[in-house]
Amino acid sequence: MKLNLLFVALFVLASCNGNAKDKNEQNATIDSLTTKPQQKEASNYKTAYFAGGCFWCEEAIYESVKGIKEVESGYAGGMTSNPTYEEVSTGKTGHAETVKIYYDPKVTSFKDLVIAFFSSHDPTTLNQQGPDRGSQYRSIAFYQTQEEKQTIENVINYLNSQNIFGKKVVTEVKQLKRFWPAEDYHQDYEKKHPDNPYIQSVSKPRLESFKKRLPQYIKPNEKEND
Repeated sequence: MKLNLLFVALFVLASCNGNAKDKNEQNATIDSLTTKPQQKEASNYKTAYFAGGCFWCEEAIYESVKGIKEVESGYAGGMTSNPTYEEVSTGKTGHAETVKIYYDPKVTSFKDLVIAFFSSHDPTTLNQQGPDRGSQYRSIAFYQTQEEKQTIENVINYLNSQNIFGKKVVTEVKQLKRFWPAEDYHQDYEKKHPDNPYIQSVSKPRLESFKKRLPQYIKPNEKEND
């Protein structure tokens, strides 16, 4: 029942126009997502940052979404500079595993990325996603502008008001201070290690679940791989 409600809520959120969107997002609709993004200069892309558990999982999920050119795994939300994976894994740096998303605002909007974020993980579990536990796996929606902050808060308020998850959303809404890229071996991990036990048991099921929740967001070539 909750899953069906989630589908309905995500459709409503994706279909309606919010009041707090920047100029590039004013005319973004689900229909605009049917156009496959063309190769353009990096300057034509915007960036967004989210932490929703293991970045191996999140990277693969966002790379399946229309309008997204590239996703980079890294760390954000903490106090220390140049953190390593080992340091972040202790939970003492304050950082969370985070993805940096390069997206084409003419194809997909920041609001759509926020909707994708909340459908890609469980935002009601504090410091945990599935088998992964610790503050480095907490849920954070980062913003770079006040418009982005308002968009995130609007989506959270809607999800809570409709009791979509059956629990209150505990996602942090945090201003991005600095993003630190993760080590090279973490980048495109799922693509490079498809037979890894964690990828098989955790990452791939999360990706397939996401595709079923928001099929209209998925790139055509990703659908063909289902």
